[in-house]
Amino acid sequence: MDKDILKKGFSKLCTAKAMTELYEENFKQVSKYVHATSRGHEAIQVALGMQLLPQDYAFPYYRDDAMLLSFGLEPYDLMLQLLAKKEDPFSGGRTYYSHPSLKDDDKPKIPHQSSATGMQAIPATGVAMGMQYLEKQGLTNSNVIQSPDNYRDEESQQKPITVCSLGDASVTEGEIAEAFQMAALKQMPILYLVQDNGWDISANEAETRAQNAYEYAQGFHGLEAISIDGANFAESYEALEKVIATIRKERRPFLVHAKVPLLNHHTSGVRMEWYRDDLDEARSRDPYPVLRQQLLDSGCSESDVNAIEKEAKDNVASDFEKALQAEDPKPEDLFTHDFVPTPITEEKGTRAPEGAEKVVMVDCALFAVEELMREHKECLLYGQDVGGRLGGVFREAATLAQKFGDDRVFNTPIQEAFIVGSTVGMSAVGLKPIVEVQFADYIWPGLNQLFTEVSRSCYLSNGKWPVSMILRVPIGAYGSGGPYHSSSVESVVTNIRGIKIAYPSNGADLKGLMKAAYHDPNPVVILEHKGLYWSKVPGTKTATSIEPSEDYVLPFGKAWVLQEIWKQENVETLTIVTYGMGVHWAYNASGELDMRDQIEIIDLRTLFPLDEDTIMTSVKKTGKCLVVTEEPSNNSFARALAGKIQEECFKYLDAPVMTIGSENMPAIPLNSTLEETMIPSTDKVKVKIEQLLKY
Repeated sequence: MDKDILKKGFSKLCTAKAMTELYEENFKQVSKYVHATSRGHEAIQVALGMQLLPQDYAFPYYRDDAMLLSFGLEPYDLMLQLLAKKEDPFSGGRTYYSHPSLKDDDKPKIPHQSSATGMQAIPATGVAMGMQYLEKQGLTNSNVIQSPDNYRDEESQQKPITVCSLGDASVTEGEIAEAFQMAALKQMPILYLVQDNGWDISANEAETRAQNAYEYAQGFHGLEAISIDGANFAESYEALEKVIATIRKERRPFLVHAKVPLLNHHTSGVRMEWYRDDLDEARSRDPYPVLRQQLLDSGCSESDVNAIEKEAKDNVASDFEKALQAEDPKPEDLFTHDFVPTPITEEKGTRAPEGAEKVVMVDCALFAVEELMREHKECLLYGQDVGGRLGGVFREAATLAQKFGDDRVFNTPIQEAFIVGSTVGMSAVGLKPIVEVQFADYIWPGLNQLFTEVSRSCYLSNGKWPVSMILRVPIGAYGSGGPYHSSSVESVVTNIRGIKIAYPSNGADLKGLMKAAYHDPNPVVILEHKGLYWSKVPGTKTATSIEPSEDYVLPFGKAWVLQEIWKQENVETLTIVTYGMGVHWAYNASGELDMRDQIEIIDLRTLFPLDEDTIMTSVKKTGKCLVVTEEPSNNSFARALAGKIQEECFKYLDAPVMTIGSENMPAIPLNSTLEETMIPSTDKVKVKIEQLLKY
């Protein structure tokens, strides 16, 4: 091998090794926060890191500090994270050691990823899918693909790739299968590097895996795999050089299975001597003496090798002393970068244009997406059955594939985790994905990605990687959908911080909120009640709307007082706070009771951000409040909101804040009589209103 490559590789390996040794020598100082190191894995990590370019995207995992050094980061950078310091370049002291997120011009791009093992495979594959989309559409992105005229050298003209680094134990995760399936199916430019040290934590490969990652990859046709000695730097570098060159040219996925020893603890909190019985064998495969000898064999003198080692140790020691003195975060630093400010803060455009037709709610959403896709090539739509054959099970994507092509509107496999999590990667390359979970009941496999990857990316990357996406979720009971097509899930979703949530009650709101969501740089979930799509449910004709103009936007966090009243002396008054289908139950109930001058109705429109000012102002005026939801009310968003209202408005209340929701049963039954018994209705809301007004 080229001597300069060997020297650079040895320097990075020595630096990583010296860091591990320093951490062990100063264990009491550095073990306040849990960390893991690359000791034993350095050769394969450095061999990869040295070959990636600034236009590439990388998803290192928590043991990859040697890889990060080979990207050009200094020990000091990593130590700031080790010690959770304010100037930690990745997260500002928010997340663990070697959990990087980076957006430097001269280094590979590293979006945020969680510590949940294997979860990064889906966002990483989303990046590769985004790269592929940009290439097919002829689009440019400042981080990924630029005009060749802007390149200064041959190296930077090479097409970008995505690298996802994984431990062998994580390959048993189901979400790994979803990532491999899509990469193989769509032939994406991604390299999965699996570092196989034979251990989970205390469970070894014989206990937990039916096959290794190389063998597993054989089941995914189109995913080529090789197995190498990851402890040998020269072998690793040359093998990766060929694989990377192939991906850059042929734009297809590879898996490299690298056998490595684990020479340090699983983490600082789980010591190897507690459970390991193979330490002598592992030490016999140490990559350090192998690379040292390769460097000597290349003609490098013993004194030069010793000088490289000394320089690495001295730099590590110096950086550690400096990192110890670095500033810790202040309490106020907790409250930054949960969201990126949105440009949509006011209602704009024409809500009800003269001469426009009245349309059903599902068409308002369809037209909104069509307008967005027509104007923005970076906008695309995917999910189950949204492609050309069907256009969505509710026809909410009808004609879109025909108008914009199968590369922009396409079906995915039944992979809710991939649908949700891939948006992290798509957003990271400058795209705006609109994705769909077919029914709210099917969201559960996607919650891991929504919680660990989507919602936390902005906060844990210290604002570098907000996820700009829209997740559409048809929700609610309609037409005897039964236990698997009728659920309400807003209480679960509203407990995920870092996302915005809309739940409109009519078509105009849905279109305006969809447009606002598109221009919002943060992740948005839009809950769309199936029973309102066509207004076929009796009493929901008001969900139809004159279609708003194309430039109409409705900001999040602005509730609608759709039925406003004045405070009247000696007349009982009431505020109903609700959303979605509940708006129609409340409106119809107040009309049938002939109490529209006594009942103020607030349509929340968005569940987060929540327009607390409008709610509290109304309740303080009326003195009584009923919160209406379709969910079972126990432990629900509605019950929590009722508690908040009680807390804020206690001295203004003439009665306890009440809630009404579905019966607290495990599921909505199929039989129509049982369904009707289960969920609220106009009549049930009327009874609750009368009960509350008697206080």
